[in-house]
Amino acid sequence: MIFYIMGGSAAAFVIIVLAYMMLSKKMQKSEYKKIQQLQQGTKQNKFSTEVLFQKLYLTYIKIPFIKRYALKIRRRLEIINVDDEYNTRKGTAKILTKALVIVVPILIMTMIITSSNYLLMCILLIFEIFMVDTLIDGSVDKIDNKILKEQIDFFSEIRHAYHEFNMVEEAIYQVSQDDEMSVSRQGEKIYEILISNDPETELEKYYDIAPNSFLKEFAGVSYLTKEFGDRKVNGASLYLKNVNNITQEMQLEILKRDKLNYVFQSLSVISIAPVLLLEPLKNWAISNFSFTASWYQGKPGMIVQILILIITFASYVLVRKLKDNGSTGMNMKNTENPWQARLYKKKPIKKVVDLFIPKEGSKEYRKVQQYLKDAASHLKMEWLYINRIMMAIVTCIASIVIFTQLHMIAINYIYTEPTTDYDLIGGLSEKDKKKAMEITEQDNKVLDQFKGKTKTTTAQIKLAVQRLKYYQDAEEAEIDKAVERIDGKLKIINSEYMQWFELLLAFVFAVVAYMAPIWLLIFQVKMRQLEMEDEIMQFQTIILMLMRIERVNVEIILEWLERYSNIFKAPITKCVNNYEAGAWEALEAMKEEVSYTQFIRIIESLQAAVEKIPITDAFDELDSERDYYQEKRKESNERLIKRKGMIGKAIGFAPMVCMFVGYLIIPLVFIGLTSMSSSFSSMTAAK
Repeated sequence: MIFYIMGGSAAAFVIIVLAYMMLSKKMQKSEYKKIQQLQQGTKQNKFSTEVLFQKLYLTYIKIPFIKRYALKIRRRLEIINVDDEYNTRKGTAKILTKALVIVVPILIMTMIITSSNYLLMCILLIFEIFMVDTLIDGSVDKIDNKILKEQIDFFSEIRHAYHEFNMVEEAIYQVSQDDEMSVSRQGEKIYEILISNDPETELEKYYDIAPNSFLKEFAGVSYLTKEFGDRKVNGASLYLKNVNNITQEMQLEILKRDKLNYVFQSLSVISIAPVLLLEPLKNWAISNFSFTASWYQGKPGMIVQILILIITFASYVLVRKLKDNGSTGMNMKNTENPWQARLYKKKPIKKVVDLFIPKEGSKEYRKVQQYLKDAASHLKMEWLYINRIMMAIVTCIASIVIFTQLHMIAINYIYTEPTTDYDLIGGLSEKDKKKAMEITEQDNKVLDQFKGKTKTTTAQIKLAVQRLKYYQDAEEAEIDKAVERIDGKLKIINSEYMQWFELLLAFVFAVVAYMAPIWLLIFQVKMRQLEMEDEIMQFQTIILMLMRIERVNVEIILEWLERYSNIFKAPITKCVNNYEAGAWEALEAMKEEVSYTQFIRIIESLQAAVEKIPITDAFDELDSERDYYQEKRKESNERLIKRKGMIGKAIGFAPMVCMFVGYLIIPLVFIGLTSMSSSFSSMTAAK
């Protein structure tokens, strides 16, 4: 049997060797050898960051918490990198990696340093989450601003190429091929649109994905010029004049963004800085003024800490909303299926949410719908109400948990507080502290006996104190003093339980949280109203570009205004929809809806262009007073930045002021005066 096995194994080995030799010989003669040679020429022997970022991207989208940030960055970069999946993934991984390289070491250090203080750990972790958001948004904004600045040079080269080729599409193609800028990809996309079989449809699609309104305007003007041809106005090309108008608009926008970034560059950090300073400030106050320990380590200090955290969070959100410069983040559409939509699909939850949503057509429904439109929010009505309900539920539960914790903190402080008379300045010596803790331990033995017994008398406490070994040789006065002290502590402990008014407060806080999303929408609407004048001046530039192009009518102008509008989008959309039923009547209805004087003047000029005079005559002052409008635009931007800066500083510094006043100055003054008053009373009584 052994010989058979050995013979079979030897035969199998010989067969395998022969098969290998035959396959190797065949592969050498086949295409396989050529493929190997091609692979050898393209393989990268050294370390490649390009490959690393592609692999990191695939890793990031698998990690639950990081996936949220990866998709958030990706949505914004998709707009900038048109149809370029490779660069989108690379950019996403690059930005996220930079943020993680900064945050992860800080996160690990935070957890190591604050391992014994869970409150401080939570505070610092919240701060680091805010920091990740700030770093990511700042990185993407830099890319968006970079492409905007590149457009200045891109349009300048378009002018020279147009002089050479005298064809819009050829000029765009030439410049896009010659340059290696981010904006060149946008140029290639616009060229593909212009030479496509259905450029109008493709152009409408591009309007939805363009990184900024200036590229939309450029694509639209290029299409109109290709379709209707160029013409000379005062000896100059109308197309080049329109490109110049867009360039001037971009220069104003770049200046505006640079100034806003300068004003707000440190406000986001300032608004969340109090989160980091709470614990150091508390430790400093306790170490220098020991009489404040009962306040900082007790319930009052914890309440003020929570209030400061809430104010800090609100300030941070409002500052971010205020700084928003209308870049890709503002125009970004939430393409993924959000958690609100997934939640709303579940029938039991849908029924509950529908109970809160006002009936369609009601006054409340129209009001909320208007807020969503005016704030340019991506939220649907159902999503908004899911947010409101979830915030109310979370706030109510969190309030009850916090109230419970506050009672536990108050009880815990009674059990751990060194029992002694505090000096106004300075702390206890080690000897005094040891003695104070001995008294506390003796008090705790009595407190454990009567904890929860609200009908305990001083006689019962005195009897328990006398039984303690510590007070066996004590005088009557010392025992009475201990009884009085323990009775005071016991009353505090027995009163620390959830009370009816705390449940009522939790409900009130839930109502406030329920209203918070609506208040945030109102704040966004108010901030957008500050930019009304800026939008009107953008309308004037669009009309100036269109009014001299042949075959352009009032309806086309309205469609362009709708495309680039933000604040006045709703009335313009309604006017465009009603235009065919009666142009003058539709414009008149829009005029009744708006109250802004400068916009009403534009509507009146459009009405005149519908029935009486040509468009060029209706808006002739825009061309003749172009320089005046440019200066006015600059001055308007200065006022806007100044107003936003003032509001931003007031909101951004609010947490810092609250921290120093509410968490340091008031406690020191109030507790100091109270301690001095009790000390003087004791001295007077002693006399």
